[in-house]
Amino acid sequence: MTHAARISRFGDPDVFEWTEIDVGAPGAREVRLRHSAIGLNYADVYMRSGNHSAPLKFPAILGVEAAGTVEEVGSAVSEFARGDRVAYFGALGAYAQVRLVPAERLLKLPAALDERMAAAILLKGITARYLCRQAYPVQSSDIVLIHAAAGGVGSLLAQWCAALGASVIGTVGSEAKRDAASANGCRHVIVTTREPLAERVAALTAGAKASVVFDPLGGDATLVSLDCLRPRGWLVMFGRTAGYPRPIAPFEHLMQKGSLIATMTQLSDFAGTRSSLEEGLRNLVTALEQGHLRPLIGQQYPLQQVAQAHRDLEARRTVGSTLLIP
Repeated sequence: MTHAARISRFGDPDVFEWTEIDVGAPGAREVRLRHSAIGLNYADVYMRSGNHSAPLKFPAILGVEAAGTVEEVGSAVSEFARGDRVAYFGALGAYAQVRLVPAERLLKLPAALDERMAAAILLKGITARYLCRQAYPVQSSDIVLIHAAAGGVGSLLAQWCAALGASVIGTVGSEAKRDAASANGCRHVIVTTREPLAERVAALTAGAKASVVFDPLGGDATLVSLDCLRPRGWLVMFGRTAGYPRPIAPFEHLMQKGSLIATMTQLSDFAGTRSSLEEGLRNLVTALEQGHLRPLIGQQYPLQQVAQAHRDLEARRTVGSTLLIP
C-alpha cells in the first residue's frame, strides 16, 4: 500500500486527507511511477476550492506535475523501462507517493536535469517559454511588464525575457520579494501594495510605457495593466489568481486605451502535442545549460503537509517554485 493526499469535497486547505490508496498494476499503455518530487501550482488551489473548469470525481487526488522513477510498465509500453527517470504535467493525480500515469504524458529526463528540478520547472518553464516565444515573441527592443515576477512562472519568464535582451519591469506584492525579482533579471521592481503601478511604469519608461504585460493575476490588476501599455501594446493573460477582471465593454475599452491587443492564453494551445512537449523540454535544458534560467526552489514541504503549502501559496508567502516531497 502507498499513500496520497486526497479530498472528498471542495473547500479550504483543511479538506486534504492523508490516506492509503491501492495503486495496482499498470494497464497496457500505463506506467507505474514512484514520485520523487511533486510540483505545486496555483491551478491546484482552483481545483481544491471548486473554482476550476476541470471536472472532479470525489474522492479526488489533485496535482498535475511531478517527476520520479518508473517501477513497472504496461504490456504495450515500449518507450519506457523500469528505472527510467521521467517527468510529466497535465495528468491529474500527482499528490501521491506512487501512481499510474499514461505513457503518452511522460517525458524521459536527460542526465542534466534531476527529478526535483524537473518537478519544479517543467510546467512553469514550458509556460514561460510559450508566453515569451509564441504568445508574444519578445524582442530585445521591448519593454516587458511581468506581474508576480518573484513567483514560479514569473521568475522564469523574467529571466527568459532578460536573456532575450528586453528591458524587464517586474511587480511584486511585498517589499520582501523585491530582491528576488531583481535577481530574476528585472531592471526595475514595483511593489504594487506601495506604489501606483501605471504612474511608476510611465515614469520608469520616460512615458513610453510597456510593449507587453504578462498577467497571471486577473482582478483589478488586469484593468490597471491596460494603462501601462503603449499604443498597440499587448496584454497577455495566463491566469486569474486574483479573480476575474471587472466587466467592461472590451472592444471599446481597448480602442480608447490605444488600439490595444488582449489575449487570454492556455498552455494546451501552445504545447498540446508530443513533439511540442519534447521541444519545450529541449529548450528548457538548453536555457539551463546556457545559464539563461536560474530556477529557485523556494519552498519544499512533505506531501503530508500539503494543506500548509496551499495556505502559504494563497497567502502569497512563497517565492519561486514550491515542491511537495512524498
